[in-house]
Amino acid sequence: MNKLFWLDMEMTGLDVEKEVIIEVAAIVTDLNFAELDTFETVVKQPQKYLDSMDAWNREHHKKSGLTAKVPFGMEPDQVEAKLVDMVKKHFPDPKDRPVLAGNSIMQDRLFIDKYMKDLSSRLHYRMVDVSSWKVIINNKFNYFYQKANKHRALDDIRESIQELRHYTDKINFK
Repeated sequence: MNKLFWLDMEMTGLDVEKEVIIEVAAIVTDLNFAELDTFETVVKQPQKYLDSMDAWNREHHKKSGLTAKVPFGMEPDQVEAKLVDMVKKHFPDPKDRPVLAGNSIMQDRLFIDKYMKDLSSRLHYRMVDVSSWKVIINNKFNYFYQKANKHRALDDIRESIQELRHYTDKINFK
């Protein structure tokens, strides 16, 4: 493994059984966290999903401007095709499945598994979850990294990359 496939999604909520993806961003980095490729798009979804969002999602997605963009977003199947193309480009050997990376990435993986089955089949079962690092670093060392939490996919990935870089830079191997 010499690259990571970073991904972040904004959804209408966290319940994969009733909510949908409304924004996706992905960044491929090397292991020094240098960006090699980037993809970002709003995902078109029926209005009924926006209308049924809970108060937290309604407020944050409206404030970020995302809600207004959803009706004009890319069709979900096209979004998946673009992500699969990105995987094929950077991980051309089918035996070299990309490791998914991000903050609380398991939640995103649930939505990938449900709504993007082709992409799901191409990903490694392992994941790099920055929030796991955060739990240990915060609680064991009382050390904190402050994020802006803009709740837009590309910004959130870049913050996650910066957060993991920050933690790994603090590790002193002897």
